[in-house]
Amino acid sequence: MSKKMTRAFAVALSAGALLTASACSSGGTATAPTTPTQEVDCSAFETYGDLNGTTVTVYTSIASDAEAQPHIDAFKPFEECTGATVEYEGSREFEAQLPVRVAAGNAPDLAYFPQPGLLQTIVNGNPDAVVPVGEAAAANVDQYYNEAWKMYGTVNDTFYGIPIGANAKSFVWYSPSAFADAGYEVPTTWQELMDLSQQIVTDNPDGSVKPWCAGIESGDATGWPATDWVEDMMLRVGTPEQYDQWVTHEIPFNDPVVVEAIDQAGSILKNADYVNGGFGDVRSIAATPFTDAGFPIVDGTCFMHRQASFYQANWQEAGGDITVGEDGDVWAFALPAETTDSVPMLVGGEFAMAFRDAPEVAALQAYLTSPEWSNVKAQTTPNGGWLSANTELDPSNLAMPIDRLSYELITDPNAVVRFDGSDLMPSAVGAGSFWKEMTDWIALDKSSQDAANAIEASWPA
Repeated sequence: MSKKMTRAFAVALSAGALLTASACSSGGTATAPTTPTQEVDCSAFETYGDLNGTTVTVYTSIASDAEAQPHIDAFKPFEECTGATVEYEGSREFEAQLPVRVAAGNAPDLAYFPQPGLLQTIVNGNPDAVVPVGEAAAANVDQYYNEAWKMYGTVNDTFYGIPIGANAKSFVWYSPSAFADAGYEVPTTWQELMDLSQQIVTDNPDGSVKPWCAGIESGDATGWPATDWVEDMMLRVGTPEQYDQWVTHEIPFNDPVVVEAIDQAGSILKNADYVNGGFGDVRSIAATPFTDAGFPIVDGTCFMHRQASFYQANWQEAGGDITVGEDGDVWAFALPAETTDSVPMLVGGEFAMAFRDAPEVAALQAYLTSPEWSNVKAQTTPNGGWLSANTELDPSNLAMPIDRLSYELITDPNAVVRFDGSDLMPSAVGAGSFWKEMTDWIALDKSSQDAANAIEASWPA
């Protein structure tokens, strides 16, 4: 990896130094790049040197035009200032094709990984094909990110994957107007949440309205929303250290604290009085598409739905013009913990790893870890649904209120932030037995202990 770039690049990217994509001579506020002919302040890029004529290939799972274009647009300042060209390729077959390309010696220069587990698999299976993160990018991550993000991109004590995007998962969606009409207040502790759930049952004795609605159907990935519930409960009934030991298998999957976490998820998901508003009984959760699971909030047949910040994109499919905001049709609050001392926040995100040791690749890595890129990327994503965990991202650049709330929560210095556990586990577990057993736990009323035992038995030797 090139040693030419130093921490000086990170220092140049000060808190207020947003990349000016509008004409710099006007002194205007930074805006999203709209054409490649706009002037850009390139002073922060001087440390890269002249990369004119070089090309960096980027391979991702982000294939749709709507999602890919913001990434492509956010590369434009880098291209204009360095002279390098970034070739973006998105593929829905990313997870299947990347290992094939790496094994064949046809790896991209940089690949975006939708979960750390796949990154770890590629590193362990192809140690000679991957390149550790360069000095400049590593310095940026040290300066601008919670240390946990570097840990999730580290394999065998070597830092390989830089954080790209992030999302907050520990949210409960609700209708502010429905809460107000019923006289309900947003709960701030777990006990308050359970008391509210019981109050909703009491207020609707005929059972036509339920406290909760849920769905875990997701095609071949059915079950993953239930794993998020368990992960959130692990951060509430156990310690952060126990969570870390669980995902690395330092404690077994059927450890008592894990079984307790599954049981706590079941105190809602397997409570016939509490679920499944608008859809049916407990078993209906297994057949309800996760994309539709929150919709009964809009018609008033359920009050709450636990799902990540990215669920904001689904509300327009609920019918009508649904506004997401504190005073809108739907909003979200952080899933409470036992106390209000700190709110554990389950997160997801993407990471990028290099397969070619070259100055232009190292430079693009450094750009992707900078405040400049995070702010430009936010500006080029006008429909929202994206944020970065970079602490120098200006939240006002995030298009949607839920993204701004997510950013506030995941960058809070007192927050207990942990990455989605199933994404950190071996794929045979995290994307296999964990999904399946949580589905059986719902659909077949399998016990928490039996489900945990089966997952433990599936853990690769």
